[in-house]
Amino acid sequence: MITWRRLTEDDFPLLISWLEQPHVARWWNHETSAEAVRRDFGPAVRGEEPSEDLVVQVDGRPVGLVQRCRLGDYSEYLAEVATLIDVPAGAMTIDYLIGEPQLVGRGLGPQVIRSAVQAIWDEHPEAPCVLVPVSAANRASWRALEKAGLVRVAEGELEPDNPVDDRAHYLYRVDRP
Repeated sequence: MITWRRLTEDDFPLLISWLEQPHVARWWNHETSAEAVRRDFGPAVRGEEPSEDLVVQVDGRPVGLVQRCRLGDYSEYLAEVATLIDVPAGAMTIDYLIGEPQLVGRGLGPQVIRSAVQAIWDEHPEAPCVLVPVSAANRASWRALEKAGLVRVAEGELEPDNPVDDRAHYLYRVDRP
């Protein structure tokens, strides 16, 4: 059973270990020092910024992370996504990782995405849709989105998370039922 809880500072060592995993590091390209994780994840943990960082648990065991936010809370990001598609007011987005390498490629990603979308419908009743940009090169990620029921609605150039990638992205969408 997939459940969620808010990320806490006590989770930072676990988060660092996930960010260091090659299958995560390739796409997240995040500094993994304690200072960098505290700097980048601390504000959300403390409620100082509007994104929500959630630890994904399977049968009570932490296995990954989902970040979710309203696109409108990040004006630069909203403007970038809006170059690909009209973004409805209240639209939300997610980012996700499966941190435990032995769980990658076993169908957990689509389950996590479906569960994250359902949690948005339950906890953010004003959200009309979820929009998820993904690097066109990250086939595993966009296939997980498709398996979770999201539909590719646009293709275009966005700033990549990892500078080794080009700007080609796909944009996936699911509307509130």
